[in-house]
Amino acid sequence: MSDLERDIERLGPWFHNLHLPDGTQTNPAHPLGDFPSFKWQKLAPHLPEDLSGATVLDIGCNAGFYSLELAKRGAEVTAIDVDPHYLEQARWAAERYGLARSIRFREGQVYELARANRQWDIVLFLGVLYHLRYPMLGLDIVSRCVRRTLVVQSFEVPGDEIEHAPENLELENREPLARPGWPRLAFIEHSLAGDCTNWWAPNRACMEAMLRSTGMRVVSRPLEEFYVCEPDPDQPSSMWSWNEDEYWAATGGRP
Repeated sequence: MSDLERDIERLGPWFHNLHLPDGTQTNPAHPLGDFPSFKWQKLAPHLPEDLSGATVLDIGCNAGFYSLELAKRGAEVTAIDVDPHYLEQARWAAERYGLARSIRFREGQVYELARANRQWDIVLFLGVLYHLRYPMLGLDIVSRCVRRTLVVQSFEVPGDEIEHAPENLELENREPLARPGWPRLAFIEHSLAGDCTNWWAPNRACMEAMLRSTGMRVVSRPLEEFYVCEPDPDQPSSMWSWNEDEYWAATGGRP
C-alpha cells in the first residue's frame, strides 16, 4: 500500500469520491456511483469557466469536491462545514491538488453567516437545507450572502406539479392547500436513511416558492433537485419587506 492509499484509508470514510491528480480515487465503490462527479458534469456548464477574481462560498463543503472544482477555475473559496472529519479530508485534498492557498476552510454552522456582513459572487448550498431544523431561516441567511449566483440542492418529495398560488388565499378556501402542486415541506419526525438530522423534504413547488420568498429567482435547473438562482431586483426578500425585526431577533441581533 502506498503512502497516498494509507492516507485515504486513515481519513475514511469518504462521502465524496475525489479523483486525485494521479488518478487515485477516495471512494471508487460509492453506492451512488461516481459521486458527486456525475452531478458536477451537469452543473459545471451553468457556471463561468473562468472565475479569476471571483469569490465563492461553499456551505456544507464535505470533502471539498465543489470547492476544488471552482478553485481550479480561479476562484477564491471559503468552505465551511460542521464536521471536522470532512474538513480534515478537504484540507488534505486541497494540498494534493496544490490549491491550499485558494481555499479557506473553517468549521461552522450556516446560521453563523447571519453575522458575516459580506457577500460572495457564487454561493453553493448543496445537501444542507433538509438537514436544518430551521430551513427557512437558513435559506434567508444564505440569500443575504449572494452577490451574483446561488446554487441550491435539496432532497425533495417526488413530483414536478406546481400549483400557482393566488396573491391572497381566502381563509375559508383551503382546498388548494391539499393539491399535489401546492408548495409543501414534508416533516421527517424520526430519521431518513439512518440519519436523524434529515428533517425536511420540500416538493419542487415549495423549493421554488421558498427561493422566491428569499428574493431569488430560478435561472435554470441543470439536473433534478438542483436550482441555479440569482437575486431578483423585482422581488425583494420577504424578510425585509415584511418584518426585518423578526429576522434579526431570530439570528441574535444585527451584526
